[in-house]
Parts: sequence; structure tokens; C-alpha cells
Amino acid sequence: MELEGVTRHILSINVGSSSLKFALYEMGSDMENLIARGIATGIGGREGILRLETRHSAPVVNERTREFSGFTHAVDEALSEMDKEMLPAPAAAGHRIVLGAPKHVKPEVITPEELQSLKKDIPFAPLHLPGEIEAIEAIAAHYGKDFPQAACFDSEFHAGMPEVARRYPFPEKLWDQGVRRYGFHGISYEYVAGALGQQYGRVIMAHLGNGASMAAVKDGQPMETSMGFSPMGGFMMSTRSGDIDPGVLVYLMNEKGFSAAEIKKLVNREAGLLGVSEATSDMKTLLAKEGSAPKAALAVEMFCYQIKKTIGAFAAVLGGVDALVFTGGIGEKSAVIRQRVCEGLEHLGIMVDRKRNEKNVRKISSDNGKCDVLVVPANEDLMIARKTYRLLF
Repeated sequence: MELEGVTRHILSINVGSSSLKFALYEMGSDMENLIARGIATGIGGREGILRLETRHSAPVVNERTREFSGFTHAVDEALSEMDKEMLPAPAAAGHRIVLGAPKHVKPEVITPEELQSLKKDIPFAPLHLPGEIEAIEAIAAHYGKDFPQAACFDSEFHAGMPEVARRYPFPEKLWDQGVRRYGFHGISYEYVAGALGQQYGRVIMAHLGNGASMAAVKDGQPMETSMGFSPMGGFMMSTRSGDIDPGVLVYLMNEKGFSAAEIKKLVNREAGLLGVSEATSDMKTLLAKEGSAPKAALAVEMFCYQIKKTIGAFAAVLGGVDALVFTGGIGEKSAVIRQRVCEGLEHLGIMVDRKRNEKNVRKISSDNGKCDVLVVPANEDLMIARKTYRLLF
């Protein structure tokens, strides 16, 4: 139960496919103070980096090259670095869990039974759940088995979509078995929705990063999202294919001898910006090379085209659009991508002011446009801390 005036330090853990984001917040009924945040990258490889930024006094940034054998090692190193900085010990930890399948929606206390249930759900999210579970177990090993931990599900936000948007055109038995459209980046969208408040009725949010997706929201209610059963769906991403004709996969398996593992590797690790450019998945590098590298230019063009097409489809779902929001690494930092995505959408009232866009201000739309175009930095760490605090204290 939350007690007025009582504060707690909450550790937020956000596991990616090869990275670990972490943050420490001081939380209270009327307090949300960031104490420190960091990231471990290159997990499982030879060129990892651990970065920690502390804000308890003057901001201090420590960055070191590390080699992380796995997520347990990355968590241990992150906690050790926090201890060296004499940071307050957390009272609880909250974890972003990419998917809880049909039976897990709202934030839950992680009990031994809950952990076993998540392990059974690994086939629903084989790329993310193993690392997330490993981080949960590493925290328990460090702080003790009774240390409070919470699971915050990325698919929670989209669970309120209409059934017509969540269903696949399959027989009922597959729906009952959990084959449905879950959606992802929900914690990010929930933060953006809260930051916007009730100012806009019809909102399209574009979370553009290494993983990228879009969500349509009407009067605060989720209506549609680009990702579906897995984070592989939607439009193309850094290394993921996005939606493709299932006949392509059948052809590759039957005619080219691809195994299920090879298909998974292709659509997750070898497609998207990397697959088309055949050089890199980094957007900044692609933009720098597009003048001399046709494949890099094509990759960028396809990325912007598919996002633009999705915006048009979501505008149809919403019956128009009052606000278009860019968030995520690319969405927040790349004025070029934002400009190109919005070009040609004037019929939807979307018009970008070039100078505002280049300055990266919050509102980048032209005064002549009928739709506000906004840049809202993502803050999944804070949302995880909020959900954990509200659940446990």
C-alpha cells in the first residue's frame, strides 16, 4: 500500500536483443527523480560497452569497454558499477517484459510461479523472453530471492484494441491458443500518451529505433498497431523484415531448403535496413552514404515509404489525424527521416516546418498544417519505475 510521503528507490530493467538498459529512480506519491541510468551493449559479443550516468550530484558519465558473456554477466557488471558510485540500494526492480501471452496483461509481482509461467511463454517471444528471464534471475541472485520484482508487459497498452484489430483471419482454435496480434513498444506508447494528455483526439505515434512500430490512438484508446504476434511484424526495421507475404517463407522452405532456424535468422538479423543496404543497419551511416551507395539510398527510401504507407492506413482507421508523434532513437534524432516521412502527406494536414524540424523542438509542424507533428522523447525507464512503485508500494 502506498503511504503518503514514503519514497522508494526503484531499479528499472529493460532488456533488448543484445543490450541492457537500466535506471534508478527515487519514487514517491508526488516524486519521480532520476538518480542514474545506464546501458550495456554488445551482450554476447566481444566489443561490449558499459555506460553509466549518475545524477545524484553533478552529472557524471563513466563508459568502459567490456565483454559480456550474457545478460547475467551484464546485470552483474551494471550493479557492480552502481555500487562503486555509492548509489542508493533499490527497494525493488521492475522489468520490461516484451510479451505475457494471453494470460499476462497488467503488471504482476514476480513470484516463483510467475517466473515459471513466463518460461512457458518463451515460444511466444523466443528472441526476448530468455534474456528478460535471465535478468530477473540475476537480480534475485544479487539482492536475494525475496527481493521484490515486478513484470511490466510491453503488450499491455495494445490489449485494449478492438477485437477486429487483434484477430488474425484464422480459425477460432488458434485465437484460443494465443495466436493473435499483441503489439509491442506499448510502454513507450503509454508514456507518450500520458505526455500528450487529452489535447488530441486522433493520434498516430511512430516509435522509430532499431525496432520500429506505430500505434493509432483515439480519445486515449488504442485502435491499431503495426506489430502483431511478434516484434518481427509491421514495417521494415534495422535488421527485421517487417510484414512479408507468407508465401515467401513457404517458397524459401520448400524450394530453397531453408530451415525454421534459418528463416528466423533471415527475418530477424539479416533483413531490413541491413538486408537492403548489404552494409549496415545504422541509419546515420546510411544517410551519410546514400549519395554514393545506391543500396544505402534504397534502404532509406524503403524505410520512409513503408512508414508513410502505415501512417495513411492508420489515418483511415482513425478517420483523420490530429497529431503525429515521433519517438525512439531515429524518431527523436533524425530530422531527415522525419521530413521525408511527412513529405506527401499534406492531404492529411501534415506539414513540417523545416527550421523547427532541424532544431529538434517539440512541435515541428508548420502553422499552416492542420495536424500537429511532435517529437516526444521516449522514457520507458520511468514508466517501468511508475508501474513497479504503484504495484509494490
